[in-house]
Amino acid sequence: MALEIERRFLVSGSGWRRHIRWQAHLQQGYLLVAADGLTVRVRTSGEQAWLTLKAVPAGAAAALARLEFEYPIPPPDAEQLLDLAPARLAKWRFGLDLPGGDWVVDVFEAENAPLVVAEVELASADAPLQPPAWCLRELTGRHDLSNAALARRPLADWPTDQRQQLLAGVEGVDSWNPKKT
Repeated sequence: MALEIERRFLVSGSGWRRHIRWQAHLQQGYLLVAADGLTVRVRTSGEQAWLTLKAVPAGAAAALARLEFEYPIPPPDAEQLLDLAPARLAKWRFGLDLPGGDWVVDVFEAENAPLVVAEVELASADAPLQPPAWCLRELTGRHDLSNAALARRPLADWPTDQRQQLLAGVEGVDSWNPKKT
């Protein structure tokens, strides 16, 4: 059993770029998104693919910890599953060399641009964490900003005032092309 303990932050600016260790382009499709937090996702990146199940464990803080079961699957199977997925999204993921946990930054594409989100996986829910200055505000617990929610209701479909409120204070993300990194 794998317990994912994660905090998420809205990113502003480009200070995170100097910490990039690796990058991957991800396509994600959601086959199931249940109200109780259960999701079934298929993900591809290049010649690799995975099937992932996530669920909130009994008694856990739903915003911070989830069970995560991820299995490699053949890429042709993943492509067929992506075709079946009623909700999809695409993003660039960047692994970072920051202390305090396993950090990644997701740069969302298409209908979810210019959203940029940092995630850090922690060893425990009470692990001390000092977010970098480019983490504008914490998004942990914002279910409307989960990847599954953004696949079903992309940022482009949000009312203008809600989108502007979310992105208030965000600088320098919409002019950046991750392919140039």
